[in-house]
Amino acid sequence: MDVPMSWLKDFVDLDCTIKEYTDAITLSGSKVETVKEFGKDITNVVSGKITHLEKHPDADKLQICTVDVGGFEPVTIVTGASNVFEGAYVPVALPGATLANGVVIEKGVLRGVASDGMLCSVEELGCDRHDYPEAPEHGIYIFPEAVELGKDVTDLMDMKDEAVEFEITSNRPDCFSVAGIARETAATFKKPFALPEIKLEEKAGGNAADMISVEIQNPEYCYRYVARIIKNVKIEPSPRWMRKRLRSAGIRPINNIVDITNYVMVELGQPMHAFDIDEIDERKIIVRNAKDGEKFVTLDGIERELDSEMTMIADINKSVGIGGVMGGENSKISENASGVLLESACFNGPNIRVTAKKLGLRTDASSKFEKGLDPNMSLYAANRACQLVEQLGAGEVVAGYVDCYPAVRNEWELSYSPEWINKLLGTNVSEDEMIEIFDRLEIKTDKAAKKVTIPTFRPDLEAQADLAEEVARFYGYDKIEPTLAAGTPTVGRKTYPQIIRGIIKDTMIYSGLCEAMNFTFESPKVFKKLNISENSHFRKTVEIANPLGEDFSIMRTTTLNGMLTSLANNYNRKNDSAALFEIGKVYLPKSLPLMELPEEKELLTIGMYGKVDFFDLKGIIEELFEKLGMTEKVSYEPRKDLPFMHPGRTADLRTDGKSFGYIGEIHPLVAENYGIGTRVYAAVVDVKTLIDNAQLVRTFKALPKFPAVEKDISMVVEKSIPVKKIEEIIVANGGQYLESAELFDVYTGNQIEEGYKSVSFALVFRAEDKTLKFADISKDVDNILEKLNTELGVNLRDK
Repeated sequence: MDVPMSWLKDFVDLDCTIKEYTDAITLSGSKVETVKEFGKDITNVVSGKITHLEKHPDADKLQICTVDVGGFEPVTIVTGASNVFEGAYVPVALPGATLANGVVIEKGVLRGVASDGMLCSVEELGCDRHDYPEAPEHGIYIFPEAVELGKDVTDLMDMKDEAVEFEITSNRPDCFSVAGIARETAATFKKPFALPEIKLEEKAGGNAADMISVEIQNPEYCYRYVARIIKNVKIEPSPRWMRKRLRSAGIRPINNIVDITNYVMVELGQPMHAFDIDEIDERKIIVRNAKDGEKFVTLDGIERELDSEMTMIADINKSVGIGGVMGGENSKISENASGVLLESACFNGPNIRVTAKKLGLRTDASSKFEKGLDPNMSLYAANRACQLVEQLGAGEVVAGYVDCYPAVRNEWELSYSPEWINKLLGTNVSEDEMIEIFDRLEIKTDKAAKKVTIPTFRPDLEAQADLAEEVARFYGYDKIEPTLAAGTPTVGRKTYPQIIRGIIKDTMIYSGLCEAMNFTFESPKVFKKLNISENSHFRKTVEIANPLGEDFSIMRTTTLNGMLTSLANNYNRKNDSAALFEIGKVYLPKSLPLMELPEEKELLTIGMYGKVDFFDLKGIIEELFEKLGMTEKVSYEPRKDLPFMHPGRTADLRTDGKSFGYIGEIHPLVAENYGIGTRVYAAVVDVKTLIDNAQLVRTFKALPKFPAVEKDISMVVEKSIPVKKIEEIIVANGGQYLESAELFDVYTGNQIEEGYKSVSFALVFRAEDKTLKFADISKDVDNILEKLNTELGVNLRDK
């Protein structure tokens, strides 16, 4: 919200510097973002008079001007403008001058003739013809009357102003206006505040109530509708003072009628709209809901499709505007309009926001309405607009008005307790001081009943705590002494799932991995890169209703795209190796179309390439299982159904017979799709399974009293037989003394038959009550070898 200081001073008599003002208003709760100084970037541009004009000897389109710039020597300027003449008063940029957009003027030579500056157009001064309608469409700006020479043009053209930009919170709709900020300013500086007094001549004959009628069919969406009529309208540029104020507030001047409605919107925060009254069939306004599929052409010339949740302004036969958003092409004011219907209405804020979002049409009006305006301002704003019409001579106001206000919004009461407020704030403010603050804010006080009456323009004041905030703001936050917090402190701690996530992160980091954070919004194109078929469950996604673009149009169902993209970025930047992990969610719809919230599944994803292999990745996973006490619960089985994983180098992670993740090598074609020219390894693990199965309480056993007996066995088996199956048979048939069975060698070579491999295990036997001899374990060893032979065809290696 930009508030010109010259406009603000119409409401409050201020006698402080801009620095003092911004400091004080910020401390009272209205945050200042910045101060804009208009005309500051225009320097060393003065008024001059062309005293002599001649053609350039070497250029048909150039002219040589001798310009009197006051107390200086006349300057010679070469110009290509065709609208200059002897005796014209013009803006002259002298050498060293700065213009809009940082342009610096220097002396130059044009076709052999020295030029000591430049004659300026309004565009070069940072303005346009809307600011100065008298300016030519092409050419130099010529002052409409004689001016004092050598004077700064920013003063002569009334370009200088200061505007304060405020950051207004959405719960303060009253402050989205110059009057609202002025009310806060008056309360801050303890100055009187009053809205402009409205006096109307109403010279046009007749009465508005006889010329127009209003019906509100959807009072839940339109709280109030005020209509006034202007006759004998004269469409012309607004006076300079209005154009300047609008420009300083960030609004481009158009013409007097449009500028008046914009002026009232900025001044009072009440959007308005003007209709050509001749286009209103049977002179009746109907506020209703649109029809599903209804088409309507707005003022910007675009046809838009509406639905039944949108508010329309219509007459008996047609729609003429989208309520609170934009008027229609069919009712805009033409230069031949005999009369204008001024609309000042109040609409449902959330409904206006939804409408603007659906249509992709967010206007200044909709941005005001969606905050939730005060319907009691509508009539005053309409009268204020009529006052400006009369002041500018833009037309004649018809007496009376039509006001449709189905449910009047009244002021409400709140109880207050000075003791409670002081206790909450840690202050010692007297009740009289509080009442004085409330009076400054136009909050009426009943001291005897300890009640205040809240004005309707302050919807943010709902409880006694809100009143306490008002006291704190204007008593002064800087005056409140810091105190220790009261109450019994509580000891914070992490929840069990947070502890498990912490262990996961710590394990990943000390294993040498870096944490990645990837987008959960993705493009449907990633499925093709991941080699995922059209009928795969991975393609059943939650679609974003209003995506930033196709690349962020669905919620991910796999985390591998983000991980592979991050690895590809590292690979393309010549990193020899990279190892990343992410703890993030995938979003799995329970049914399509979406009828309920999707399942949010949290996954640990690991990705790496470079100086690593499958066993490095498996070691990290096993280290995690060890930290979580899950080593004995997890088994690995071959898996071939994942299209993005290598079918012969992928293992399924299982616990209690259920899959909870996978680990392996990325399919070479998928790695190629991401531009990674080396092997890539990945693991995906369900975090909830880790949380549910983690066992952080460890049981320790006493050190063994008796020595162990060790036995190594080397076997020849088919290459297709997983070592895991051999280990399972050994453990199952090792007898009561088998303590461990550890793989220590896998060999293929010249001494091994083609299609076979040599596998070696170290077996450790131990008894708790005696020292074992080999005879005690020979039967168990024989049993192991027999089972391996009969079930897997395993034979002892003889060399």
